[in-house]
Amino acid sequence: MGEKAVPSPSRRRVKRSCPSCGPEPGGEEKKGRGNPISVQLFPPELAFGGRRRCLSKSVAPLLAHGYRRFLPTKDHVFILDYTGTLFFLKNALVSSTLGQIQWKRACRYVVLCRGAKDFASDPRCDTVYRKYLYVLATREQPAVVGTTGSRACDCVEVYLQSSGQRVFKMTFHHSMSFKQIVLVGQENQRALLLLTEEGKIYSLVVNETQLDQPRSYTVQLALRKVSRCLPHLRVTRMASNQSSTLYITDQGGVYFEVHTPGVYRDLFGTLQAFDPLDQQMPLALSLPAKILFCALGYNHLGLVDEFGRIFMQGNNRYGQLGTGDKMDRGEPTQVHYLQRPISLWCGLNHSLVLSQGSDFSKELLGCGCGAGGRLPGWPKGSASFVKLHVKVPLCACSLCSTRECLYMLSSHDIEHHPTYRDLPASRVVGTPEPGLGAGAPQDPGGAARACEEYLSQIHSCPTLQDRMEKMKEIVGWMPLMAAQKDFFWEALDMLQRAAGGVGPGPSTPES
Repeated sequence: MGEKAVPSPSRRRVKRSCPSCGPEPGGEEKKGRGNPISVQLFPPELAFGGRRRCLSKSVAPLLAHGYRRFLPTKDHVFILDYTGTLFFLKNALVSSTLGQIQWKRACRYVVLCRGAKDFASDPRCDTVYRKYLYVLATREQPAVVGTTGSRACDCVEVYLQSSGQRVFKMTFHHSMSFKQIVLVGQENQRALLLLTEEGKIYSLVVNETQLDQPRSYTVQLALRKVSRCLPHLRVTRMASNQSSTLYITDQGGVYFEVHTPGVYRDLFGTLQAFDPLDQQMPLALSLPAKILFCALGYNHLGLVDEFGRIFMQGNNRYGQLGTGDKMDRGEPTQVHYLQRPISLWCGLNHSLVLSQGSDFSKELLGCGCGAGGRLPGWPKGSASFVKLHVKVPLCACSLCSTRECLYMLSSHDIEHHPTYRDLPASRVVGTPEPGLGAGAPQDPGGAARACEEYLSQIHSCPTLQDRMEKMKEIVGWMPLMAAQKDFFWEALDMLQRAAGGVGPGPSTPES
């Protein structure tokens, strides 16, 4: 048990204990009734060829009460349900003797722990760094001298992802209640950010390289600067990567912490306001409307506002912002031809959007680097969001992309879905994007100029095949219905095969 901390206005002390215990007893696979929900794994397109993309379902824990979120690690997949049970899907992925990923049905699952509120691991996209799993949970603590009965206290438990063994535990004072945990920083200076029910953020620092050593020490739980300097803000959601943290408030405002000069330059295009001595200083982003949710990559980010508009910002070297070019953006820039996404994901150098068509069918769009199967069907990548050659389940609700594969969570919750508002007519008229999205009817001259530019780009391509590929990209840029885009893409694929004997789009090798 961790020693309880003594509360104070701005700092609290927590103590670490190191019990040598594994998953809770009785956590092996059980038979019973449950929700028919599954995490679905999509093997990526591999450059060395011969591998077909197919859909693979993992074992669905029969006792799970819906899925709140999931997280893949190097070898396994962890799933949290709505009752706070954290499931540990074992052997979801294995490596062959040639070092390739073998996709197979997870052989079994165990219950890692119960009473979990949230969990996190290393925020980088490469799962090889996800050695430990940090679980925010509630535990009953025995009564101390002078009190009657036990008390429920929040704690952070750390497990080895490879075996599920618990190696670290911190218990907080019963007066503190948290709802989310994220990680930021390097392994030897790992910062744990904890969001309270009241919207305040606390942080503490641990050294991951010493977690498996059997000793106890005291760490400081301090109020984060964003809550200390801006006490009126009530944070509702956090997102993080290795070098930055993003906060969304209850009013839809967005605040940023950037901890390295390189990432700051990529995100904002300048180092003018970067202070290496005060890396926790929150930076407010200027946005036209309330932000509902976000996605944070290594050096770029995506934001979705209350009207369903998507804004991208940051490094655009690979076209990962989806703006149709490779120019960096130092401030949020709207992607006009995409609206009302279900989910948004920003990876190392690519972005993904899960959207729904007018016929309620789901489709997956992506942009940026296509190497290593990041954008199935588009090995050369794309500077605009294009439809990926992936079968999307009808109930897909969230996604996650790692270096090895693409995951989709398929479930349905009638109480949990983005509720977008209709954009006021005055703001629709003023949309400054010729030829794309809602601005097209108000600016026919701009649409004509955009089409002329598209023809110029096609004309500049040296070969017929290059012109076909460029036309596919342009179809993805244009404000067409999903069925219309599918029609044009299929027709262009037929023309390509007839002209040059090239195979179908999904299996076309990169030249």
